[in-house]
Amino acid sequence: MKLLSFSTEDAGRTVMVQDIPEELLADARDWRNVMLEKLYSLNEELMQLAMDEKPIPADLIRKAVREACISQAIQPVLCGSALHGVGVQPLLDGVAAYLPCPLDRPAVEGCDPKKADKKLLRKPDPNDPFCALVFKILPAKTGDMFWIRVYSGKLESNSRVYNPNRDKKENVAQLWQIHASKRDRQGQIDTLECGDIACAIGPRDSITGDTLCDTREMVQLPSIQFAQSVISMAIEPENTTERKKLAEVLDMLKRQDPTFHASESPESGQTIISGMGELHLEVIKNRLVRDYHLNVKFYKPRVSYRETIHGPAEVTGQCNRQVGSQNLFARLRVRFEPLEELAAKVIVLDRTPPEKMLPENLRQVALEELKNRAEGGGLVGSFPLAGMRISILGAELAEIGSDEVAFRIAANDAFDEGLKAGGPALLEPMMRMEITTPADYLGEIVGDLQQRRGLIEKTEARGGITQVTALAPLKELFGYSSAIRSLSQGRAGCSMEPQGYQIAPKEDMESFAM
Repeated sequence: MKLLSFSTEDAGRTVMVQDIPEELLADARDWRNVMLEKLYSLNEELMQLAMDEKPIPADLIRKAVREACISQAIQPVLCGSALHGVGVQPLLDGVAAYLPCPLDRPAVEGCDPKKADKKLLRKPDPNDPFCALVFKILPAKTGDMFWIRVYSGKLESNSRVYNPNRDKKENVAQLWQIHASKRDRQGQIDTLECGDIACAIGPRDSITGDTLCDTREMVQLPSIQFAQSVISMAIEPENTTERKKLAEVLDMLKRQDPTFHASESPESGQTIISGMGELHLEVIKNRLVRDYHLNVKFYKPRVSYRETIHGPAEVTGQCNRQVGSQNLFARLRVRFEPLEELAAKVIVLDRTPPEKMLPENLRQVALEELKNRAEGGGLVGSFPLAGMRISILGAELAEIGSDEVAFRIAANDAFDEGLKAGGPALLEPMMRMEITTPADYLGEIVGDLQQRRGLIEKTEARGGITQVTALAPLKELFGYSSAIRSLSQGRAGCSMEPQGYQIAPKEDMESFAM
């Protein structure tokens, strides 16, 4: 219940603490009561004081907030401006006062890289075997800087560690404590211990989300889960000299940002870059031109569709052909069925009864061929397949001529027939949107969303501001940030994130089929 003022002359370093002015006091009390009401159900001592109408000490509130944070029941929000240095001190005080130290949390759980079902625990203890997680990579001329968080044990400079995600050993030549992106000689350190966050220089093959651990006591920590890319853009270097440089830069960007993908189209020879949205690709585009000075042509972004099937289908793939003097024969009965999770990867299984099981070499060939086809494109526009289960139910073979080639041909035939019989369906990426707008412009924004095939989930009034939560197809949202500014005279804002896939309209599928 104090007013904090931050000096603009020294970028917020000087903080002045004053009593809250009379005209703001009623608002401050109202918001303090909102905060306390959230905490009453989480702390009996607070609730008892409130019921007895006794004053609540600030230390007790801080204790209740800390306990609720550690149990992950609440998430505190603090106001400020990083650009102007406003609110930095209260934020750092909040980190110290409310967030858990490693000893407040349970031991981190990982698995044995050689036996994925074997669980391993690592305590926040310097005497436990070393393990850490790479959570960010920054490029530098003297070597990429790998930001790591140490969960257990110690890490010394000039040491070797193991990366179970890549199955490779890495060198850690130097360790640095970094202030923002700056480093100096005082920042170089010899040892890291559990709980520390610092930069390691030396690794080559690690990427964001990888584990680094002791070479003798190996463990693989849960990796950071990244959403699939939903939008793509074709790019081309201006000349052959730029092509090699572009490939090197894209490879470095992929290591820094696992949500960014780049590959070469076999049909056009163009490089296709994919990301999480329009803004993501715009940032990549600006970095290629501004930071790396590449001469590159950019084409219009397009949506990254997926393909699945409408319904289950059971088919028989056949091979019955004469090759030279030999007659190749094989039949494979396969079932295709859609999954509830549309964006899930294609699952390939062998459900042949034990008494009718194929010889192991033929079984492996059939499974391998179906998996290879599943990783490729479907029937509509060669989009990646998703949300489907493929099961081998049975097979027929002859005494002569039923070899691996015959079963590869039969598996291919079954795959094509299964997609046709199941009825190919196009999946389009959906985005969850959080729109904040003055109430005066709510009608225009909702009407515009409905024209974009948006589905309003909820609206919530907060004073004169209304927050709208909606789902909309990514295809309809190109240029939406400009459109929402036009509708609200620049006063509305919007954030969006991927929210899975849904069946695309029939006309979209027909346009690709043509």
